[in-house]
Amino acid sequence: VTSLSPCPAGGGRVEVPRSVTAVLGQDVVLPCRYRAQEQEQVVQVTWLKRGPGAEPAEVAVLNPQHGEHVQEPFAGRVLRHGHGDLGDGAIVLRN
Repeated sequence: VTSLSPCPAGGGRVEVPRSVTAVLGQDVVLPCRYRAQEQEQVVQVTWLKRGPGAEPAEVAVLNPQHGEHVQEPFAGRVLRHGHGDLGDGAIVLRN
């Protein structure tokens, strides 16, 4: 079993569902919302893949100034789900 998770850094709260069901061969959205505290602004979202007994591996970085970067093993299969404010840092896993 592996999981993907955003890396929170701040005083707000990351909201993600406890589990997401995916169907083999179909796209799935991994939701992630950051509820910022006053005066906070999300400037980057980083998604990591965590597996049992392995170091977390960076999957994607979403940054409005520098764009979106998806690591090579996931290129073409991971996309940002929304647009605009990074308070919604959801991604889509294709196929």
